[in-house]
This record gives sequence, structure tokens and C-alpha cells, in this order.
Amino acid sequence: MSRIVIFGAGGRAGRTAVAEALTRGHDVTAVVRDASRYQGSPEARVVAGDVLDAATHAAGADAVISAVYQSGPDFFVRAAKSLSTAGAGRIVVVGLASVLPTADGTLLMDTDGYPQEWRDFYLAHAAGVAALDGDWVVVSPAGDFDHGGPRLGGYRVLPADAGSRISYADLAIALIDEVEQPSHHQKHIGVGWSAEESFTS
Repeated sequence: MSRIVIFGAGGRAGRTAVAEALTRGHDVTAVVRDASRYQGSPEARVVAGDVLDAATHAAGADAVISAVYQSGPDFFVRAAKSLSTAGAGRIVVVGLASVLPTADGTLLMDTDGYPQEWRDFYLAHAAGVAALDGDWVVVSPAGDFDHGGPRLGGYRVLPADAGSRISYADLAIALIDEVEQPSHHQKHIGVGWSAEESFTS
């Protein structure tokens, strides 16, 4: 059993990570901005906190998972620095496919036809990845979430592909796998599946 602290546990990606970690028997602290509004698994220890002060809750934890999203040009850099100095053994961050390389090495955000109206947000994410230090991995959908998708029980590590999809539940499997058996270090990976595939947990 590991002690896992999950920031952004009020959002969908964070809530499913909490549920997956609890299912596997881990000691989970769910960090949210407003504990009274938390709607995730009641078995978690729920505390009010901020990823920009990660050490308050994550110091000494086996792993910290960050599933936070906020606008602002420097937020992700500040969050990365906070996570990197929090004192957790492993840092797992929910990332953005836009800044993940495709099969030919081109970043997804630089491919033909990719939406550019949120490019500043993409670049802010990329800066946050660059600011991480220690034993970290960034895990993102290889393309996007299948927002109503089922838990198939698995995933594949894939290059960026705008057509790729994964459910929140299966992304959570990848997040907790990277806590239990770290396979990727100091890199950004994409995960996804095809609707035709069937996985077993």
C-alpha cells in the first residue's frame, strides 16, 4: 500500500484517479479547493488545499498525482516547481495531448488543422512539463477523452493522434500503474485505446 496524494481530486480525472487508487488498496488523500463540495469516493481522506503549496499535504508521500487545470501563463510552471519540491517520492501529472509528439515527432498542436485558439494554454502546459524535476511522468490522453466512455480495464502507450480516445477510468489505470510500477521517467507519455479493443484488469 502506498500513500498517494491527489491534487485536483474534485475534477473528473482526479476523482477517477482517487477511485482507482482506493480500489487497489492505497491510502489516498484527495486535495480539493473546497472540501464541502467534494463528490468523489468517500473512503478518501479529503482536505482543502492548493497544488501551489503541495508540500503541506504531500511531504513524505510515496506519490503525488496532479490533475489540476487553471488558466494563466505561469500557473503550470509554478505548480511543477511546487510538486517537485513537495517531498513526494514520485510525481505523476495529468497532461495535455496538444504538447505530445506524434509518430513523426511533430507536436500535436503543430499538425495541420489542429485548433490554435488555445495555443497559449498549450504552451503554458509545455512550460510546466519542462519545469518538473525529480522522478516524474506526465500522462495524457494520446488524443482526447471519450467523455462517456466505459472502463475497458487497460490502455496502450501511444504517440499523439487527434483521433485517439480513452475514458477517464482507463486513464486513471495508467496513472496508478505509474505509481505502483513506474515505467516511464522524466517524460510525457500518451495513452489511448480503440473501441474495438478489450482489456482485462
